[in-house]
Amino acid sequence: MKVAVLGAGSWGTALALILDQNGHQVTCWSFEREDIVHIQNTGENKRFLPGVRIPTSIVVTHSLDECLSRAELSVVAVPSQAVRSVLEQIKPIIRKETVWVSVAKGIEKNTLLRVSEVLHQAAGIPIDKIAVLSGPSHAEEVSRNIPTAVVSASSSEVVAVQVQNLFSTSNFRVYGNFDVTGVELGGALKNIIALAAGICDGAGFGDNTKAALMTRGLVEITRFGIKCGASADTFAGLSGMGDLIVTCMSRHSRNRFVGEQIGRGRSLEAILGEMVMVAEGVHTTASAYALAQKKKVQMPITEQVYQTLYEGKSPLAAVKELMTRESKIEDRG
Repeated sequence: MKVAVLGAGSWGTALALILDQNGHQVTCWSFEREDIVHIQNTGENKRFLPGVRIPTSIVVTHSLDECLSRAELSVVAVPSQAVRSVLEQIKPIIRKETVWVSVAKGIEKNTLLRVSEVLHQAAGIPIDKIAVLSGPSHAEEVSRNIPTAVVSASSSEVVAVQVQNLFSTSNFRVYGNFDVTGVELGGALKNIIALAAGICDGAGFGDNTKAALMTRGLVEITRFGIKCGASADTFAGLSGMGDLIVTCMSRHSRNRFVGEQIGRGRSLEAILGEMVMVAEGVHTTASAYALAQKKKVQMPITEQVYQTLYEGKSPLAAVKELMTRESKIEDRG
């Protein structure tokens, strides 16, 4: 199959490697000409995946026309806040037959839409031609063939299974799912909890704190997801609990790293100014906070992360407020 991968960051590159391994014709687009030249000259995406060999069978280009020409499958691997601008550029050349796979984990700031909703609204891509691929899957490990399991979700069973088959390898297991809302929200909202987990690490709290944070974080993600029409069971799976665990615990997690730096007293502006990769949770925190208020859903951890990132609240004050909230019965709040 002819596949276009929009975005040659770490995740786009890792997925391009999987698709190439499965025998597909992969063309990968990058906004950065310098990265393209380096990949072509050295066979390595040094900025995002140093040490991983990229075979010459994967074509890299700066031309969206060349990338998308006759593509039967398009993988959207740009940051969630950049999806709309890319779609505006390619809208005239989108083919109605193409299946679209979103792997971006975020919620658009101004519209508060999930990425699959942006694909449909901004580019007119039919809902039944969209799939979401999500789960506990750091590119650094996937690109080195470390065993990984994820979820392919679509409202169309045909598309969900097609994507499942296209990406499955002996080291990359793909489960099918039809709860697009739940899979997307699990992937997006876990980044907020990972920011909080990092803050706890940076502030010097312990394993007890992080375990409580992750558990209660999953509760508020699930509560929010149900309010949005998702299935509670989805959040107990790979795209919920699985992704939450790896993002809160892993040394590869950008969101946990940002939180850790904040917990050590650094400013958000300084941290982001030094980063090459995007920490999706920073923007998603603002989006989720606004959505929670709109939908009248209690998200106490998200609220405290928002106030820490955007209102200058100290991490210690945020933790104290969470710990001294009104007493609750566990399964009721």
